[in-house]
Amino acid sequence: MQNINGEKFFKAFSFFVLLILFIFAFLPFILIFVTSFTDEATLIRNGYSFFPQKLSLNSYKYMFSNYSTILRAYGVSIFVTSAGTAVGLLLTTMLAYPMARKDFKYRNLLAFIAFFTLLFNGGIVPSYIMWTRMFAINNSYAALIIPIYLMNAFNVLLVRNYYANNVPVEVIESAKIDGAGELMIFFRIMLPMSIPVIATVGLFTGLAYWNDWINALYYISSPKYYGIQNLLIRLMNNIQFLKSSQASTLLAGREMELPSTGIRMALAVLGILPILILYPFLQKYLIKGVVMGAVKG
Repeated sequence: MQNINGEKFFKAFSFFVLLILFIFAFLPFILIFVTSFTDEATLIRNGYSFFPQKLSLNSYKYMFSNYSTILRAYGVSIFVTSAGTAVGLLLTTMLAYPMARKDFKYRNLLAFIAFFTLLFNGGIVPSYIMWTRMFAINNSYAALIIPIYLMNAFNVLLVRNYYANNVPVEVIESAKIDGAGELMIFFRIMLPMSIPVIATVGLFTGLAYWNDWINALYYISSPKYYGIQNLLIRLMNNIQFLKSSQASTLLAGREMELPSTGIRMALAVLGILPILILYPFLQKYLIKGVVMGAVKG
């Protein structure tokens, strides 16, 4: 009887602690959302608040004054995120496959090369020279997809550990006896049995692509290749210029109220909204993939 009561108390206490942690984790998102609809003068006077005295749509009106640009930037970000994640997943899972096969002679060498890239890299300047002069990918979608995020050694090792610990060797041997080749084993056996870790790596890669602004900063000068993150940064810089003393002189005598404080929160809402929508659908795969993929083989 005491054990049952103790178990109930532990479950209730654990639920209460998790609820408190969830509230503290979610409160910043609520504050960002509410602040994005707060009047600029109210923000300057009273600061951030969950219950503002006056609401306003000025931040969103300013951003969507040229809605075609916003839609194009969303299109670029969605395409880059989708294409980069799909290609990155294919390359990551294919590289991890021979590394997880104990009968592959050079699996330790591949693992060493992958791990080496976690410790050392060529640096920004050599990378920039290589991509712009040797491969000439600047001002193209390739510049947004290939550098930095396409392949990640951590993800490769995560998938390799999942293969080694969760795909029985007997299944692969049975497939070989039935006449299956390596490609068939990979696509028909390894991938279907590795959905959790693939979803986990896909989420990591997708988040990296969606939040990326570095590649565009380095390799993009044409606005038509700007994703949502770079467009939001550009909008913010424009507002800072318009509120500067130089611009104030140019705009003297005009009634102009730019929501510089509220628009920061509106920009954040536009940036994180797609991630908040997708994450609940991938959460169960994320937890399972990280836990199982982290076990050392």
